[in-house]
Amino acid sequence: MLIKGRSSGEFHVSDQKILELLYEEARHNILEGRYPCEVVHYIMLGGIQARVELGPYNPQVHSTHYFREEQSKYLPMHVRKSATWTWLPISSKNSAEVRLLEQFKRIPNTATNRKLMKKYLEFCWSLPFYGSAFFEGQVEQPVRGLTSLITHQDIPVLVAINSKGLYIIDDLQCSVLLGLRFEEFSWEYARPSKEEDPNCLPCLFIQFMVVENGARVSKILQVFSRQASLMDTLITVFVTQLKSKSNDETDKAYENQISNDNETHSSLVMGTTHTATLPSLSNKLSKLTLATFDEDGHCIGQMGSWSFSY
Repeated sequence: MLIKGRSSGEFHVSDQKILELLYEEARHNILEGRYPCEVVHYIMLGGIQARVELGPYNPQVHSTHYFREEQSKYLPMHVRKSATWTWLPISSKNSAEVRLLEQFKRIPNTATNRKLMKKYLEFCWSLPFYGSAFFEGQVEQPVRGLTSLITHQDIPVLVAINSKGLYIIDDLQCSVLLGLRFEEFSWEYARPSKEEDPNCLPCLFIQFMVVENGARVSKILQVFSRQASLMDTLITVFVTQLKSKSNDETDKAYENQISNDNETHSSLVMGTTHTATLPSLSNKLSKLTLATFDEDGHCIGQMGSWSFSY
């Protein structure tokens, strides 16, 4: 597992072995659905991978049927053709295998594996959660209606943490539920309330600001995970690094006699929601069970188990 930031020099990798290692790691995360993106992007990346592994297009071998049978090698599970329809003898023009074949055919015969791997990585480098360490967890599913109250279960999630921030990924739907830079949230680790109960999990509380009905409010998400302490430690390391970097930049600005009004860097204040900026990443808050607090710290909205806490 590699934990990287996009400023780590990977854009200028020249060593072929390192490039191949980075490609293999990115390919694994794409196929496992750990890097959520649009279906069209999965098809593009699958075509590149197929070209790297199969060589140039050969019409005698690389047919729609071939990619239909082998698509598990090139596409994550949620993109592949449903197993319930595999008995059909034909593929629709919009099926994953047809689109994968078309993408594969479009790659020029002159393209080298190095260029293709670099192209694959360039897309992955653009993803905000690239280079993350992944932790398994679960969050409460919002209750909607009486039936949901009876049958609802926690949503399994992946918590992705890299040098830029934290991302909550729906492990079943392969979609980002919440993405926050470190400047945008505060957090707290909590031990299990019943440590003798193996089913009682430790958790991580994530607090962030949003604008709701024209007012600034803070939301709190509770992530349950046996790896919560590891998440807490990794976040602490990255936040400490950011604080140190910000302080160094501020000191340098003073040394250069730059006035406060013209400074472009300021110290990050972590662990205080009132100073956190509003999240800039796309978030799907309606799919999460959250508690809501006003700027005075009063709880003004609860969902799920939060309803029994206040």
